[in-house]
Amino acid sequence: MREISIKELNENMIKLIADEWMLVGAGNEQGFNMMTASWGGMGEMWGKDVAVTVIRPQRYTYRFLEQNETFSLSFFGDNRAVHAVCGKQSGRNIDKAAAAGLTPSFTDGTVVFNEARLTVICRKIYVNDIDPDAFVDRSLLGNYPDGDYHRAYVGEIVKVLVSE
Repeated sequence: MREISIKELNENMIKLIADEWMLVGAGNEQGFNMMTASWGGMGEMWGKDVAVTVIRPQRYTYRFLEQNETFSLSFFGDNRAVHAVCGKQSGRNIDKAAAAGLTPSFTDGTVVFNEARLTVICRKIYVNDIDPDAFVDRSLLGNYPDGDYHRAYVGEIVKVLVSE
């Protein structure tokens, strides 16, 4: 993996997140987890390059984002096998990295995966729960039939790694 500036990345981030999906990972050598996500975004806020991801509180990965200052967003191209495991299995019950054929390593306070084609490492700068009263488009509340609103994490992008 080699490091590049986020501004060197020539990818459509909406397409990347929505169609390729990503793994949201957090944790360290003592414990980590990751999960498949297809909601989020990247852009500029407060004069910083940022990425936004959202996690429901019942997800095992949630505790790792809460306990750590940094998190990673990893992209694997056409490798849907990764998401077949990480999007359907819980790290509470299995070693998801082993089951998905991933090799974890650790940098900048978080977990990354050697098999990723692209990894974005972020430092949390803002965290807030989705507020149901703030929805202008009330039809979107249909995404929350159980009232399990996501927590949004805005992270400053501190490193971008691409496979060689």
